[in-house]
Amino acid sequence: SIKSIGRWPWNRQTQAELIETIQSGGAKTIGVSVLYSEPERARGLDWISEFREITKELPSDLPAVASLNDKFDDAEKALNTDGILGQTMGSGGNVVIGMQFTPGEPIGNPDAVLPDFIRNSAIPGENIDDPSGGFALPIQTIDADAPIASVGSPAAAIGHLLNPTDVDGGLRFEALVVEYFGEFYPSLSLAVAANSLNLNASDIRVQLGESVNLGNLTIKTDSYLLLQTFFYGEREGRRAPFDVYSAKEVMQGTVQVSNFKDKIVLIGPTAFGLGSSYHTPIGDANGAILVAAHTVASILNEDFFVAPGWAGFAEFLILLLIGVYLIALLPRLGAAPAAGASIVLFVVMFIAQLAMMVSQATWIQLMTPCALLVVGHVLLTTKRYLVTEASKRRLDVDSAASNRQLALQFQQQGQLDMAFDAFRKLPADEQTLEAIYVLGGDFERKRQFNKAAAAYEYIASKDPSFRDIKDKVSRAKQLNDTVIIGGSGGGGASQAGTMLLDGSIEKPMLGRYEVEKELGKGAMGIVYLGKDPMINRVVAIKTMGLAEEFEGDELEEARSRFFREAETAGRLDHPNIVRIYDVGEEHDLAFIAMEFLKGKDLVPETKPDALLPVSTVLGIIFKSAVALDYAHKHNVVHRDIKPANIMYDPENKQVKLTDFGIARITDSSKTKTGMVLGTPSYMSPEQLSGKKVDGRSDLFSLGVMFYQMLCGKLPFQGDSMATLMYRIANEEPPNLREIRPDLVGQRPCIEQIIQKALVKDPDARYQTGAQFAKDIQQCAKSGKAA
Repeated sequence: SIKSIGRWPWNRQTQAELIETIQSGGAKTIGVSVLYSEPERARGLDWISEFREITKELPSDLPAVASLNDKFDDAEKALNTDGILGQTMGSGGNVVIGMQFTPGEPIGNPDAVLPDFIRNSAIPGENIDDPSGGFALPIQTIDADAPIASVGSPAAAIGHLLNPTDVDGGLRFEALVVEYFGEFYPSLSLAVAANSLNLNASDIRVQLGESVNLGNLTIKTDSYLLLQTFFYGEREGRRAPFDVYSAKEVMQGTVQVSNFKDKIVLIGPTAFGLGSSYHTPIGDANGAILVAAHTVASILNEDFFVAPGWAGFAEFLILLLIGVYLIALLPRLGAAPAAGASIVLFVVMFIAQLAMMVSQATWIQLMTPCALLVVGHVLLTTKRYLVTEASKRRLDVDSAASNRQLALQFQQQGQLDMAFDAFRKLPADEQTLEAIYVLGGDFERKRQFNKAAAAYEYIASKDPSFRDIKDKVSRAKQLNDTVIIGGSGGGGASQAGTMLLDGSIEKPMLGRYEVEKELGKGAMGIVYLGKDPMINRVVAIKTMGLAEEFEGDELEEARSRFFREAETAGRLDHPNIVRIYDVGEEHDLAFIAMEFLKGKDLVPETKPDALLPVSTVLGIIFKSAVALDYAHKHNVVHRDIKPANIMYDPENKQVKLTDFGIARITDSSKTKTGMVLGTPSYMSPEQLSGKKVDGRSDLFSLGVMFYQMLCGKLPFQGDSMATLMYRIANEEPPNLREIRPDLVGQRPCIEQIIQKALVKDPDARYQTGAQFAKDIQQCAKSGKAA
């Protein structure tokens, strides 16, 4: 409905049309949970008022002036949406609306008396009886958000929309009546039910602490006049207990209005994000109006339960009695009498709860005592009659087998610490020591040399002559002393990274990945070629020894930045953006496992003597712009577009954007400016000045790269950082026509694209990657390739 009609809240003329359509179908009662506490005034009314002031200066006997005033009258009526909605409600006489009350203990008197049209919906004082003698009160309120008179006055009735929740946050009951400074107001559900029975507030009687009488219908409540709502499940094979239609279907005639004849129709927002989501016994309900449907049905069908005030004490007493039975009586009984007694108690409690629900509509929670009885009986009888010395020995054997199996499973899953704990619970036989020996090798592959030493020392303590255990212990201790895991200074973490492939460790591991060889050094650390042995997938693993490079707050910032690369890029799924598979941190090294790419970056292709064909460059820039458009639509700005961060495979023309390591999730609600991150020669003016940047900054950087790949020179150069920044912010780049006249002569559109991409003002630049890509595509079609 929102996609078809427009953003919520809809204007009140639209709401009036919806109500009028439902009324035309002969609905008995219409309940609306929308709040009308604020007037809706069309801006056109202010203009009409100004026009009227102008026409007052004109002779009123002129026909044109009289005609104009008539038009003004018609326009005011058409623009007065509150009046239109109120007139629609009044014409049917069957619309019940809701208003919001604020719960609280009142002190003194209200700031103002509620309007008469609201007080008309209050339950008369003479209809309030107090059998409790002043010990029972409904929920108190201290404030009321009244609807405007033009909408509230024509309504048939007004009810409160207060939804008290249970201690666990669930919604199980409704306050049928609340008190506002001595006045009693029904809930929207109760007011709807009353209107459907041709009753009003004067036909409602309240027995404080006991019940609410709706005509001849008695609704049992607790001491706070709370109704324990019956929530309905499936009916006649349908998933929902009530017919639910969208406003779009009703207003466009997809739904026959005859479906509403003599029915109660409830109107309210249910789309995700438009209202509170309530947890009910049958699942979550989006919107108060869906909960109200169950309550209205509970009232009219008399399907309701009551939790009396003494229910909590009774539940505690029964729970205490069950505890006494399990502790004092059960151990004294034989097996058969104990089973019989427990079964009788269970059946009595189950039947008692069911009988009170069916006959008295009273809800007492006895499932907890029942569960305690069953669990306690099973545990006590098991301990008493089943655990013998023979079974204990058998269980010891079974336990050893289980621990062995559990340890192997932990080892397979890479949970080596838990595997070591499980192995140490086993008898120290040759099979167990062999398994721990293998486990020590696993610790070494993960560079956990201190834990490897502990595993080898455990073997040595049980069997000093086991294989080469003495050498293993010595070697593990030496590695542990040499490689300072997570240390700062002394080359510890860096050395840990380089030792991955120095031959001292067989099949080194990072997380679940086997490291095979070094691919190179990236901006954040060493990049390895790895493999996931579980699915035989080849990956590139980017690593960084965070603790070696940073300390204190800088370490936390570096760790956050490193994992932000994975989190940011992991959100993106595009054929021209490198795919992230996994991220983790293992002691001294943080790592990201990503798609292994063939080819190389575009840095060599920016040299004057190694430029790519123009058609190839156009293709690379086109794919890069499309990828950036996708990323920007997902609120991701790269911030460091340059040839080194774009991989290109000439065999299949594949283009991949990489290294989102300094990207940041943009948030329009934040105005905080970020640090200047990226490569200066490719930065946009706004990025250099430290302003908040968006996707248009990436498009400027892409324009710089486009220029460089065509002529082998950067558009902005300087002997110092200050000079470079000044030229980027203030000067135009050298004319591409002067550097490559042949290129511009064949394709003048290229120079136009670059000029637009490198505009200083972001608002005059390309606004989206899609626009950039479209111009590249059109340019590629014009002329022939260089």
